[in-house]
Amino acid sequence: MQNGLQDLLTYLYNLRRRGIKVGLEHTRILLEKCGNPHRLFSAVHIAGTNGKGSTAAMTASILRQAGYRVGLYTSPHLVRFNERIRVNGIPISDDEIVEFVNRHRADFEALESTFFEATTALACWYFARRKVDMAVIETGLGGRLDSTNVLTPEVSVITSIDVDHTDLLGPDLKTIAFEKSGIIKENTPLVLAPQPPEVEKVLLEQAAAKKARVYRVKKKDMGIFSIKDSGSRFAFKGCNYVTVLLGAHQVENAALAIQTVRVLDPEVAGDFIAGGLVNVRWPGRLQRLHRTKPIFYDVAHNAQGIGAAAGTLRNLYQNKPRGVIAVKADKELGRIAPVLREHFAELIITDVPGAGVMKANKLECALSDFGVTCQVIKPFGAAFCQLRGESNQCRPGLIFGSHYIAGAVFREFEFPFDNGVI
Repeated sequence: MQNGLQDLLTYLYNLRRRGIKVGLEHTRILLEKCGNPHRLFSAVHIAGTNGKGSTAAMTASILRQAGYRVGLYTSPHLVRFNERIRVNGIPISDDEIVEFVNRHRADFEALESTFFEATTALACWYFARRKVDMAVIETGLGGRLDSTNVLTPEVSVITSIDVDHTDLLGPDLKTIAFEKSGIIKENTPLVLAPQPPEVEKVLLEQAAAKKARVYRVKKKDMGIFSIKDSGSRFAFKGCNYVTVLLGAHQVENAALAIQTVRVLDPEVAGDFIAGGLVNVRWPGRLQRLHRTKPIFYDVAHNAQGIGAAAGTLRNLYQNKPRGVIAVKADKELGRIAPVLREHFAELIITDVPGAGVMKANKLECALSDFGVTCQVIKPFGAAFCQLRGESNQCRPGLIFGSHYIAGAVFREFEFPFDNGVI
């Protein structure tokens, strides 16, 4: 079965060559071929630039604590494709991936389906088959034209919005906000993270046009007691919580998850909310990799995300971290560069073969044009080894820049990705 699965995953990955389609019609037709499974379960739909995955994972964890059977659809994966699609934390099986792709491969070809269209259909089919009570579904990119936007959710959620993927979503915050606002549905509640004023204006206008009641998560409703490398202690609307995810940005994501569950089901007890936040597992988000040294991995890849991760470590250890960076070629380095200059004591660039990231020498040249001082260390094992050797309790280390380097990171540190359950 493993060889058959690998062949079919290679086929799915090759659908990426078809790029990203504008419009939802092909997704709707494909789902119709699958029996319209997206109409057979309730859903929470989450869009935003940063924090979508963390908010989704915390929302799903709380709902599971409350006794719901929960589907979770996120992207991209870190190590295995199966991670993207889970029920009660357990990834979809190899057999079920094979069954679905074999059953609908002819439909993919006839419709010229993209990778994300096919994967979204697979997730919906699986959640319907497993009879989930609620699916928590993260957009892939944008919102308005994202394949997941065929859903009619119980609640829509928009996390923090920043500038990213400008080639697809537009050149400025207002345009990007409009694209993200496309998940807002008629008469469907919207849970909204704190936003820059120009973003909030766009989102509130779109919500008003759709008669969607807005539940705004406000910074004044959150209070942070402590952030340690064991977790974040905070208050939200008068109740105290702990989440194992680190940082003020994760407190905001946790507040979003709490508000989402309260809108979705006001009967969910506070103990279930607290338990869901304590027990959530979401790898690759300021994840500590070393037992004795403060070395962390974070998938942050844009200015806001990198600043949040590095800033959290700086506050924890009272010193700027050393960094190892690898990013994909589509990143806007001009926006990232000021954050790198501000938040890192030293910066190492490395190559990660097969991860689809920029070559180290090319990235060094590009960053130096923006005034970022860095050194190239290859291969990636040597870069990680140097980070291990130089990191200490006064100077943490942060590996960051991409989801796609996760496999190399976990192998190098001999660190288990997860226990099979999220």
